[in-house]
Amino acid sequence: MNDEAVANERPTALLPGQQDHEAEDCPVFNVQNLTKHFRLRGGPIGGKRAYVQAVDRISFSVSKGETLGIVGESGCGKSTTARLLMRLIEPDEGTMLLDGQGVGGVNGISIRQLRHQVQMVFQDSYASLNPRHTATEEVSFGLVAQGVARSEAQRRANDMLDLVGLDPRVFADRYPHELSGGQRQRVNIARALAIDPRVLILDEAVSALDKSIEAQVLNLLVDIKQRLELTYIFISHDLNVVKFISDRVLVMYLGKVVEIGPVEKIYESAGHPYTRALIASRLSMDPSRRLDAAPVAGDLPSPIDPPSGCRFRTRCPIAESVCELHEPPLGVIAGDRRHVAACHALSMASGHSLAQASSGQTFSHSEV
Repeated sequence: MNDEAVANERPTALLPGQQDHEAEDCPVFNVQNLTKHFRLRGGPIGGKRAYVQAVDRISFSVSKGETLGIVGESGCGKSTTARLLMRLIEPDEGTMLLDGQGVGGVNGISIRQLRHQVQMVFQDSYASLNPRHTATEEVSFGLVAQGVARSEAQRRANDMLDLVGLDPRVFADRYPHELSGGQRQRVNIARALAIDPRVLILDEAVSALDKSIEAQVLNLLVDIKQRLELTYIFISHDLNVVKFISDRVLVMYLGKVVEIGPVEKIYESAGHPYTRALIASRLSMDPSRRLDAAPVAGDLPSPIDPPSGCRFRTRCPIAESVCELHEPPLGVIAGDRRHVAACHALSMASGHSLAQASSGQTFSHSEV
């Protein structure tokens, strides 16, 4: 699908998993059927082309002022989704709306305009910074590129450094190698905030930090969000961190969305077996709650040739024949439109043996 088609396409109704916003509460981001398959090089001459199905027709929305956490195992498509939202890579298909406007194409907003409103903080704090730039130069670079006078850009950069807890009198002239990992990540956050975005995408932004520093940066992010009225998309493999910072959680598995819901619903009454397995895998400080067996067995299937039907069926403890034949759609759980999951065991129409008992409710721990 070309850029013009993407920009001109408009959703007519919310898909399952997209929050049922009121008219005056239009979502900041509205994503439908976002897809990215990477073609593999090489292979036999005349043979079938192979593709890595990194992101496969995912749909979700993010409302103003909320934090959407995205979780899943490595290789599930979290970081690719973030790069698609920033248009660091182009989607193969799908629609992405920012405040109701398409991105790219003739009638949509430009990529430049998108990045004025949406910024991203990456995992590797050192690789994200120019080793030849001081902290002030790094934070002010985007402003200077937009035509802001250098003196004003430096003044604003120092204000941003102060906002993230770095005294500009001490840190303004320091280079990346003179900063700790936590300090470098604060510079990255300041750089992202310098151009006054409305949405901040944080891709494993605290996963490389020491736990004590991680806690400080998380508290900083919560404070900044409230002070600047920001919207966050927070990507992490750490379920405890996601629970702390998120309002809603989106769970991905092998390029697909398998569950979306409010954070308390996801952690207390998850509907999908994969989500339950992820939550059960969290380490406990209580020695009496040690795990005797892994909550989810087996290796992640290849994204080049994913399983038919439900992609989790090869590792699912309740998989049945219907799971192999048909892909489960996202369905509402217990009448709560905000909480949806893609599992045949939650749909009475699927024919799954547990569907009658569950009838749209979540499973008991003995069943999963």
